Amino acid sequence: MSACTSQAVGYESEKRPAVTRSPGRLLSLGRAELTLLGRNRTALYTSLFLPIAMAFAMKQAVSSMNLAGTGLSVETVLLPGTLGCVLIFAVYSTVTGAYVARREELVLKRLRTGELRDLEILTGTALPSVLLGLAQCALLAVLGSLALGTDLPTAPHLLIVGVLLGMVTVVGLAAATSAFAKSTEAAQLTVLPFTLLSLAGSGVMVPLDVFPENVAAFLEILPLSPAMELIRDGWTGAGDVKETLGQLITGLAWAGLALFAVQRWFCWEPRR
Repeated sequence: MSACTSQAVGYESEKRPAVTRSPGRLLSLGRAELTLLGRNRTALYTSLFLPIAMAFAMKQAVSSMNLAGTGLSVETVLLPGTLGCVLIFAVYSTVTGAYVARREELVLKRLRTGELRDLEILTGTALPSVLLGLAQCALLAVLGSLALGTDLPTAPHLLIVGVLLGMVTVVGLAAATSAFAKSTEAAQLTVLPFTLLSLAGSGVMVPLDVFPENVAAFLEILPLSPAMELIRDGWTGAGDVKETLGQLITGLAWAGLALFAVQRWFCWEPRR
């Protein structure tokens, strides 16, 4: 059995006694990760500036879209898309790189020998990127609306649920994706399939309402599509209870699959 699979049989090591989860341990690990994130200029640029740069790049393309009959405007396409870029670049890409880097530096292996639980290690490593992502989403929702001269989200509860669901999904997928990257350099390529698929097909750059009905029905089941639909419905107030429940079920199913993949394939030791 390989080092990856032998060490990824569960979130808890069978030999380690049960330890009560401590918020203090989680915050300490999160502070350490935040320090490392601040020293990594590439990761910091990806987290803070790339989503905003993508928003400016999307504006011209969105302005040329035929949105007649969709109930959408340039603002309700662009602003949710910007939040989608935060999920992809500020959280998914950054967290994937963090998991790979800590694994290759034997940090994860050393942390497992202490009192930290496996779930605390995974959560603490992702914590800074998640908190920065949530802060960016809040700022972009308010400042973006003011800058574009449009109303604030009409159904903020749907937007919040969509962002949180997207966070859980992308963090789980980041941990699962890290198992396929042999180095931090390879991680930059490993994240591309999900990144490109989500940008093109999950409603980040092009809303699903623009696609033909049969194509949109297929794209709705992509991992990030439910979160993006909830975020967009949060701005427009559209979507009935049945549609919202369907999006929640699909999104939770993807989050569950991502967590199962982490439990099954996550690597705690360097890949050689």
